Amino acid sequence: MTKFGCPIREGASRHPDAEALTFAGRSWSYGALEVEVRRWVAALEARGIGAGHRVCVLATNHAACVFLFWALGRLGAVLAPLNARLTRAELEPLAQDVEPSLTLALGALRERLVGAEDMESFVGEASSDTCVELEEGEPRVVLFTSGTTGRPKGAVLTEGNFRASSRGSAANLGEHRAPRWLGTLPLFHVGGLAMLTRTAYEGGCLVLHERFDAEAACRAIDDEVVSHASLVATTLERVLDVRAGRRVPESFKLALIGGGPVPVPLLERARAVGLLALQTYGLTEACSQVTTERPSDADGRTAGPPLPGTEVRIVGEHGDVRGPGQEGDIEVRGPTVMAGYWRRPEATSEVLRDGWLHTKDLGMLDARGCLTVLSRRTDLIVRGGENIYPAEVEAVLANHPSVQEAAVVGVRDARWGEVPVAFVVLRVGQPSPQVEEMEAWCRQSLAGFKLPARFLWVEALPRNAMGKLERPALRKAAEE
Repeated sequence: MTKFGCPIREGASRHPDAEALTFAGRSWSYGALEVEVRRWVAALEARGIGAGHRVCVLATNHAACVFLFWALGRLGAVLAPLNARLTRAELEPLAQDVEPSLTLALGALRERLVGAEDMESFVGEASSDTCVELEEGEPRVVLFTSGTTGRPKGAVLTEGNFRASSRGSAANLGEHRAPRWLGTLPLFHVGGLAMLTRTAYEGGCLVLHERFDAEAACRAIDDEVVSHASLVATTLERVLDVRAGRRVPESFKLALIGGGPVPVPLLERARAVGLLALQTYGLTEACSQVTTERPSDADGRTAGPPLPGTEVRIVGEHGDVRGPGQEGDIEVRGPTVMAGYWRRPEATSEVLRDGWLHTKDLGMLDARGCLTVLSRRTDLIVRGGENIYPAEVEAVLANHPSVQEAAVVGVRDARWGEVPVAFVVLRVGQPSPQVEEMEAWCRQSLAGFKLPARFLWVEALPRNAMGKLERPALRKAAEE
């Protein structure tokens, strides 16, 4: 079985002066990053951390998170990053589930995690050369899913998962020597960890920010030679608002846009300033990207084809594989698929069957093999026997010039069984459109049965700690 060494050590040997990390006005070359990682290895060894041990961390993005991640890999230990937006009550059962040998937290976050030690003062001056080689199946991270319903589950992602994700992404996006990724996604999120590992494997630099800030992101694009970024539709729009029509430099190559369909006008705005925005579909259980548009043929109409090395199929209710244009369950197979859920054998066997990951998302592939994501199975609305996919209706609403974002949920109805209700957030300064206007707008693109039965104007959409839409809360509000 293939074994892997630490990419930071390899980088320090091959190109020690190349920039590897920037954060809060500081910069670390691969040589300097190697020094920091060795100090962290020594501190962890002094606490008895070794192969298979778990270390819980509660932190916003910080350079110390990077040092710790690579140090744990050198010991064969496992990182369990917890969502810094969760409350003490929400965090406690997750930490107990992992049974960590060590718990660390940044500054003011310590009070939220029982027994947490200060992360910034954890290391001393001692240094260690320990660096075990990792096999493909070696666990690297236990990453808790957002848990929109029920108890969050810890997806176990391996060294092989991260390596395969990096290879597939590079093959899909095109080779780019020493890429510089803008790290605004949290490192307790699979997207943030994917950028952390991807830059190291490719000899690039992670331009890490504590959190997303549109003006800071634009400065990084303009002044720090950032080449790649990962955003969602709302953060892309905020970047474009700050740019106010100013073109991106040629050094900036592309942005991956996840989290759901992107409004067509937003993609047009991005391309008008030279920003290539590629839609992508992924999930924690598949180590980030599953499908992504290719730079050469991106049209903004799908989430693109599977990454090289990854397979996607659409399956009917009875396990029949569906053809192009046919709707069904999205299943994924390949080297990026997780090892399973931490200590949840029943949940693991439910989603990992016959080598395929059952995503519980609904979608379809077109003749080119490109994926359109229609809905979560639990979000599907059935109106009088007709299926309505919230994402389809939301995309139409989001294209309305007055609409900032929209969410559609199904509520019980005596006549139809269920009907769709739309929650709409308006752009700043825009008046509320008349219901008749919204219905007319929708009728241009949607069949009559897909039209929302009601339109509700709200200040903001409810989201959980990971930023995902809380549809149960919207259903409750609509029914009340």
